[in-house]
Amino acid sequence: MLNANEALQLFLSRFGGTPEGVRAFHAPGRVNLIGEHTDYNGGYVFPAALTFGTWMLLRPRGDRVLSFATTNFPVAAEVSLDDLSFRKEHDWINYPKGVLVHLASRGFSPSRGYDVLYAGEIPNGAGLSSSASIEVVTGYGFQAAEGREVDRIELALVAQEAENRYMGVNCGIMDQFSIAMGRQNHAIKLRCSDLAYELAPFSAAGHKLVIGNTNKRRGLVDSAYNERRAQCEQAVADLRAAFPALALLGEIDARQFEANAHLIADETVRKRARHVISENDRVLQSVEALKAGDLERFGRLMIASHDSLRDLYEVTGPELDAMVEEALKVDGTVGSRMTGAGFGGCTVSLVREDRVDAFVEQVGSRYEARTGLKPDFYVADIGDGVREIPLNESRFT
Repeated sequence: MLNANEALQLFLSRFGGTPEGVRAFHAPGRVNLIGEHTDYNGGYVFPAALTFGTWMLLRPRGDRVLSFATTNFPVAAEVSLDDLSFRKEHDWINYPKGVLVHLASRGFSPSRGYDVLYAGEIPNGAGLSSSASIEVVTGYGFQAAEGREVDRIELALVAQEAENRYMGVNCGIMDQFSIAMGRQNHAIKLRCSDLAYELAPFSAAGHKLVIGNTNKRRGLVDSAYNERRAQCEQAVADLRAAFPALALLGEIDARQFEANAHLIADETVRKRARHVISENDRVLQSVEALKAGDLERFGRLMIASHDSLRDLYEVTGPELDAMVEEALKVDGTVGSRMTGAGFGGCTVSLVREDRVDAFVEQVGSRYEARTGLKPDFYVADIGDGVREIPLNESRFT
């Protein structure tokens, strides 16, 4: 991972000049610890910011041109502040442009051009929210550079708007919110229906979060997502016989659901709804377990979450199941589950620190033997949300 002065050297190599006027910002990636497919049902999620993410360095120019580049892809472009329209050939640059467009709709636009370099530390395709990290660091960095106080919740909403309306991706708020609002050694209990949130301490001394990337291409996600969302909407429609004002599954608890589950005519739809209701409850139980320092209980809730996603929501698939099964065979694994949309992507496991190396070796070799795919692993700590990183300019003068 980069430090601030390494990032500065990359900026100077790309744009030349001196460090004077360069400012550096960092937004993390995120992992959802528990609470899957609850977000669009108005329920709870429990994400945490990671310590690796996306750097953005910028320096003012004397014109109205934004010169965008990244260390991750060859695409670079000079863009006029007076034309931030979507262009397919701009590829990843459309993400920061979209944020600036939606900031403008709320009354903020940069007063001048900038040289801008992004350096992403999040592995591509790992499901750890690289796009949201770019969006949030862009919104934060440009506002800070122009002396505007940043409202972090508004920042998350702007970043989500950019992804929804400018990029055309119908994502929820979780990714942008956790990246904007994260705090070191805390996870965020977030109710997606109204953005009510609580920072919950994650005191896991002697343990590490290990994110396992199955490297399975997730070809079924979009169609399965749309199907599951429609099934949840059907469950709500059926349950309105008992709850006429019901808008989202997240509005009822497990007791209310079980008393009225018979109103859902289709067995598959009933299974989908049961997952959402029980998963919502697991988030609340997880917060209480962590407040009590009960990591074993939290681990059991992680396992129950995966089982529900496999058996009731049916979004895991053989690769994710294999990785979780092998993880749970390793002595020192407290809990393991898929994280993200499913059908590939990542798992998250809570592992005793002295067993992390053995975990990576054993799970990696056994998973590859079972699936033919070579996984990647990232040992993660929970870090802060987006922030400015001071640069030690004296090293460069």
